[in-house]
Amino acid sequence: MKEFEEMLHTLHPPSEEKKLTPKQEQILKAAVEVFAEKGYASSSTSEIASRANVAEGTIFRHYKTKKDLLIAIVKPFMRGFAVPFFAARFVQDVFDVPPEKLEDLLKTLIKNRFEFVKENAPLLKIVLQELAFHSELKDQFQEVFIQEIFPKFEEAIYHLKEKGAVVDFPNPTMIRMIMSPIIGFLVTRFLIAPDLPWDDEKELDQTVHFIMHGLSKGTGSSSD
Repeated sequence: MKEFEEMLHTLHPPSEEKKLTPKQEQILKAAVEVFAEKGYASSSTSEIASRANVAEGTIFRHYKTKKDLLIAIVKPFMRGFAVPFFAARFVQDVFDVPPEKLEDLLKTLIKNRFEFVKENAPLLKIVLQELAFHSELKDQFQEVFIQEIFPKFEEAIYHLKEKGAVVDFPNPTMIRMIMSPIIGFLVTRFLIAPDLPWDDEKELDQTVHFIMHGLSKGTGSSSD
């Protein structure tokens, strides 16, 4: 989880948390593994401590409760993957240059988040498992999307509309129609059926084709 390790160092605001100690990093990495394997409710801090090779009391010196530990894991991931998948670096990579075609935006978006989820599949699993049960996570998810992502996404959509490159549907509807198949592809590829013989490049291209043209024959280029 290379990008998660980077987030641990960069995405905890100084006002909320000091620089992580080596033991904190061990604890967080172990918690990711245990939560992803067993789910939050079925996991214990003693098991996490054992996996991290620390005493259970060490966990509680840094995180008052198991919920605090969950939030410490998910919060940076929310800003790295965020609703549906966004970090400051991602926003810059995908939205800083106005897209000339819808296909350009889709390919950049999917390829960027494909690599992120590939590196952080256990974290995505934890978020999906726990989002419905913890209002703090849902609130964080919504905040990141509404404040940081939606405006940038709208700018890209407006630009494409001005060029006559896309239909004039409401922007929230268009964003939902774009993100739903992408999320479905990534969840299926890395969480539901990761061992199927995927051809990733072909899947990426076919997902773009589906968003642009649907499944009807004769509405776009061949997916063979």
